[in-house]
Amino acid sequence: MRVQIRYLSGKPAGNLGGKVTAVEGVREAIAKNVRHLVWVVTLGTCLAFVTARQAQADDTKTQIVPVQASTIPAIGDLNPYGVAFVPAGFPSGGPLRPGDTIVSNFNASSNKQGTGTTIVSISPNGVQSLFFKGTAPLGLSTALGVLTKGFVIVGNLPTDSNGNPLQGSLLILNKNGDVVTTLTDANLLDGPWDLTVFEAGDVAQVFVSCVLNGTVTRIDLTTSKSGVTVNSMVQIASKYMFGLNTAALVVGPTGVAYDSQADVLYVASTKDNKIYAVSQAGSATSSHGTGAVIYNDKKHLHGPLGLVLAPNGHLISTQGDAINPDPAQQSEIVEFTKTGTFVGQFSLDSTAGAAFGIAIQSVEGGVVDLAAVNDTTNDLTIFELTEE
Repeated sequence: MRVQIRYLSGKPAGNLGGKVTAVEGVREAIAKNVRHLVWVVTLGTCLAFVTARQAQADDTKTQIVPVQASTIPAIGDLNPYGVAFVPAGFPSGGPLRPGDTIVSNFNASSNKQGTGTTIVSISPNGVQSLFFKGTAPLGLSTALGVLTKGFVIVGNLPTDSNGNPLQGSLLILNKNGDVVTTLTDANLLDGPWDLTVFEAGDVAQVFVSCVLNGTVTRIDLTTSKSGVTVNSMVQIASKYMFGLNTAALVVGPTGVAYDSQADVLYVASTKDNKIYAVSQAGSATSSHGTGAVIYNDKKHLHGPLGLVLAPNGHLISTQGDAINPDPAQQSEIVEFTKTGTFVGQFSLDSTAGAAFGIAIQSVEGGVVDLAAVNDTTNDLTIFELTEE
């Protein structure tokens, strides 16, 4: 694999958290002959090395020009949480285009948690624009997804005047950033914290983790370019640990990743510090509890937050450091198999709590984009992986 990096943050490429030099990392990987280092491990050992190669490369195809953008809109919202790619086939006529990346902000310019109201869009060449500005209180969470027919779904977890979290809701926006539907339910949508979307033609399933009651809800939709119809909502998982947290406001089930072929939903349960697998997630008519623990690794899991299923079949999770922190492993992005074998990790930032939302997409020519927000620097980095 050749790893190419598009920086949407303006941060210079360098030693990732000061952990290992690029050349040392590459030599170590070669020495170990680890053939499966094609995702996060490859990124962790080769990121700075490939960027440094730019000045030496003779082949212009290997020249990587950094693309810079911030996730802070003009009104000053901070703390990016959710990130999602706009998929191919998304209809024209609005501000979003296929290949754009959207990011939701959890804090307003005051930096008070649960007060952010904006979603920004970042084009492939790094131009930022405002896609959505809602009415406070909101606190847009990591629950962010895009439907191919032209809709964006975003969750919110507002806070009251004392900073206490409130129930929140799910907003469905059209391609122009207008709210077309607001979904609320005291039990099924109690603190929408993260989500993932599965689409098959006109049918979509949205899996939503709820941080205030430790559950996961599946929403079945019918979609068209003219609208979205909610057919049903059902709680398919429950009994995850949850509660208030000084560092992170709240902790509970967060990242969700769906394997449609196996009909299994993977859940990153932050407070449990574990990854669970919920079987028959797409067809369940009642809660299956927490599901089975598939990854329980106190050495590498530090309050798992975002979660994605990579095309190679591995799971990738960001670590928020609010649970089981390790000063030597801060803001890590960790890769592991669906059977619970650690593959590798790299640090997004040398400070704690910087890693949160994560998204992945396959593009043309075997290229895979991995996007991660940085809560500390309020920016987005897209790692572009290509196979040699």
